[in-house]
Amino acid sequence: MALTITLLNSAYLRGRCCRHKVLHPLLGPLFSDSMSKLYSSYRRPGSQPEKKPSWQNIDFNFKKGIDVLKTQLSILKKETKDYLVGPGGNPFNQYLLEQTRVLWEFRSQEDLNKWVISSDVEIGGKSEVYLKLGRNNQAALLYGTLNTEVPRDGETKYSGYCSMRAKPPVGSFARKKYYDWSNFNSLYLRVRGDGRPWMVNIYTDPYFSHQKDDLYNYFMFTRGGPYWEEIKIPFSKFFLSSRGRVQDNQHPIWLDKISTLGFTIGDKVDGPFQLEIDFIGLINDRAHTEEFAYETYEKNPQV
Repeated sequence: MALTITLLNSAYLRGRCCRHKVLHPLLGPLFSDSMSKLYSSYRRPGSQPEKKPSWQNIDFNFKKGIDVLKTQLSILKKETKDYLVGPGGNPFNQYLLEQTRVLWEFRSQEDLNKWVISSDVEIGGKSEVYLKLGRNNQAALLYGTLNTEVPRDGETKYSGYCSMRAKPPVGSFARKKYYDWSNFNSLYLRVRGDGRPWMVNIYTDPYFSHQKDDLYNYFMFTRGGPYWEEIKIPFSKFFLSSRGRVQDNQHPIWLDKISTLGFTIGDKVDGPFQLEIDFIGLINDRAHTEEFAYETYEKNPQV
């Protein structure tokens, strides 16, 4: 045990050294969830750095490690079987002819557990966000209150956002995986909002990039009211907004290297908000060119 702690502490202290990338997938499951804190460098503006040695946060649990090892081996077995059958566990001919795919639907608490919510509270803000099942357990209800008051820490200049983000796919033994949406050309959603605009975010990890993660955005305008909206968003309509880059839509999305998907509200309007999501899927509709009929109507049509 002492040797294990020494190895982990040595990998952590080296910071950018590649050792922790090897040790974490192999030895990480043997520890509690507090192990992930060793690899987080985030510190709220104005707060003091933690003086507690990192090795004191380790809570060795042998029984939990054995259980996790069994789980990871079963996941590896399933991945191997799916790989031999075809992409995603589907036969190759079925994969090529696939026209629609449901990525996420919200019918149980297990479906909600695949997502995480966050807000400006992480940087000292006062916005609130919650996620629960909607009426009759038929949708996800994302709601809360937006507050644009800037925290008085002397560093933060902007505040007022809430978001919902899917957990990135992870393979056996903490291997990083990606979504492959290359067979489709549009994102397909069924939502019901309150009239406020939302930003749909797609995170990618391409083969060649100046940034660690490329972020693509699309502004989704909800109508409000009691009716559901079925929205098709062509991937060509998303624009790149990585740090240090000019926002544009001239860079196509690497659809075979999708990290995750998210929704963000930050329209600088204080007050309550809510968004219901029935399902999120993909569609291959080559004839679809329209954005939103609600937003593209002619204000002064010539008769």
